[in-house]
Amino acid sequence: MIEKIAHKLTRKPKLVALIAVLMLFPALLGYAATRINYDILSYLPQDLPSSQGEQLLEEPFQMAATSMLIVEGMPAGYTNRLIQRIQEVPGVSSAVWVSNLVGIQVPVEMIPADFREMFFSGQATMMLIQYDHPGASDETMESIRQVREVCNEHCFLAGFSVVIKDTRDVMDGELPIFVGLAVLLALAAMSVTLESTVLPLVYLASIGMAVVYNFGSNVFLGQISYITKAIAAVLQLGVTMDYSIFLYHRYEEERERYDDQRDAMTQAIVAAFRSLSGSSLTTIAGFLALCFMRLTLGRDIGIVMAKGVVLGVATVILVLPSLVLIFDKQITKHKHRTLIPSFDKVNAFVLRYRIPLVVLTVVLFFPAVYAQRHAGIYYKLDESLPRDLPSIVSNEKLKDDFDMATSHFAVLRDDMSAVDMGELERRMEEVPGITSVVSFHKMLGSGIPDFFIPEDLKNMLRQEGWQLMMINSSYAPATQEVSDQLDAMNEILHSYDPGAMITGEGAMYRDLIDTSAVDFQVTNYISIAAIFLIIAFVFKSISVPLVLVATIELAIFINQGVCYFTGTEIPFIAPTIISCVQLGATVDYAILMTSRFQEELKRGLDRKEAIRIAALSSDASIVTSALVLFCATLGVSFVSSIDLIGAICVMLARGACISALVSIFLMPAILCVCEPLFQKTSWHWKTPDTPPALPEEETQEAKAV
Repeated sequence: MIEKIAHKLTRKPKLVALIAVLMLFPALLGYAATRINYDILSYLPQDLPSSQGEQLLEEPFQMAATSMLIVEGMPAGYTNRLIQRIQEVPGVSSAVWVSNLVGIQVPVEMIPADFREMFFSGQATMMLIQYDHPGASDETMESIRQVREVCNEHCFLAGFSVVIKDTRDVMDGELPIFVGLAVLLALAAMSVTLESTVLPLVYLASIGMAVVYNFGSNVFLGQISYITKAIAAVLQLGVTMDYSIFLYHRYEEERERYDDQRDAMTQAIVAAFRSLSGSSLTTIAGFLALCFMRLTLGRDIGIVMAKGVVLGVATVILVLPSLVLIFDKQITKHKHRTLIPSFDKVNAFVLRYRIPLVVLTVVLFFPAVYAQRHAGIYYKLDESLPRDLPSIVSNEKLKDDFDMATSHFAVLRDDMSAVDMGELERRMEEVPGITSVVSFHKMLGSGIPDFFIPEDLKNMLRQEGWQLMMINSSYAPATQEVSDQLDAMNEILHSYDPGAMITGEGAMYRDLIDTSAVDFQVTNYISIAAIFLIIAFVFKSISVPLVLVATIELAIFINQGVCYFTGTEIPFIAPTIISCVQLGATVDYAILMTSRFQEELKRGLDRKEAIRIAALSSDASIVTSALVLFCATLGVSFVSSIDLIGAICVMLARGACISALVSIFLMPAILCVCEPLFQKTSWHWKTPDTPPALPEEETQEAKAV
């Protein structure tokens, strides 16, 4: 079947290329219609109390999107006029300041102490702003932009939604630079490693189409995360490049056997399909393992990247051959020597010292595993942002001036007695790190009559049988202090209302820490098991997948262990992504060499000569593929001002290099030494394959020759 399809594709290359170009237009429309989600906490499992509490904050309280506006050194009249202008901004549901409660004519000293401490600090005052829509929605982002426009330079807008707004602005500004730099650096890498000046442009055209198809098809997902948006195109470029290289190298080999280049390409397509359909499964499995994370961000990245690999392989099989045939004359005309050195001496060294190198491989596992397990990790997402962003500056000011590093929201039933509420508020205030507690009951206890409290403020704190308690903390989110604080608060709260929930940034970050810790183990084991089974099926062996996976896992451990030795903290999502991606993507290097090794053994060569030929034929492809992935991802890390994106790309770039070095310097020695084991534990390890049947037309041509 594949032979017939390949035969037809090579007979009408211009038509195939035209269809591929026309398919870009609906893909671009799909890309434009796909929403980008900048709120990582929204990917938490919905069955967690913090997520359920967050849903109650959105509906009915409309408190999920709440900002704190600090006005510094301005008269009360200005702040009163400002709050009126903010209330007129579309998407703002309410804005609360002392003027809503007691009026600006009342001296500060006459305001109840609880509210004076909450709304005033030295020469600064603070107001609360609520929005009609969820915190990461496009409508809230636009409202925040307009709120900033009506403020002067003495105003500082803080809160989680404001951080999301700044993250979005930074990403939108840097993404075109990401992609452009990745393309340029990948082009530079291919220019020195490939034998033609035109060939890299053909590769990039093919992969570029696959990237556009992938991003366009994301419209069926509804939305993708900004992390996926930032790294998917670059990662797809690096991961699928070696598929293109394999096809062209096979085409060059087949050209020596056929007079008609179309027949040569037909055989190259058949060979590429059989090889890539197996090797790409390991990459797809690595990405799909991310889908088993409870943090659904993994599913977001996993589906997009697995889909990208499938579309990448399809483009290599269906589109790239046509582009190569169309530009074959130009590719041949502009050939030059590559700058990849000969690996003859390296391979001779590896074979000569194969036993010590295998021992070194085993020894390296111990420090690598220890370092990988003790690498520093951070969870607070705004730590990855530039410190001069307006939202970060405002959050720091909120912490310094008002001692509010975290705001907890307790949602509890509305029929609790006044006595119990008083005890609950008092006990909450006694929890270490708590700076203030705000509730409807506490307002009444401060001497403000019920009829004097504005309706907007009542609706903020009491809705549909629920009441809201806002608890401010001096501890920063994603710290052990906040975790202990939440434990103490939950114990107190549940003693009065077992069905109550605490949510907010602090609670959601703690759930993020607990969830991602389990996710890392689960996805790692699943990716290893899936790739093990695929390799076992491809090679019909038990020992081959064990050796290959273990060797690439060593490269992964070394990659993550570098962070420990350099004292670098990495974002929480990085280890999970790197484990699955690096294993799935770079195990292809090992599969490529092992396949050729087995092929030479089946031809009757001894294991030393077979591994020498396998290594020699694989080294250039491994170097080119790793160099492209290295350049594309490293370029992003240089440009990105968001450390979360930069750290992931640095680890991907470093992982590509480490996997390539392991494949070139250690893999040949391991394969040669373990070959007797492969022979005993594999099915038909050295049995020659039956040559594939040629299409009828080609068989007649061969007989004529």
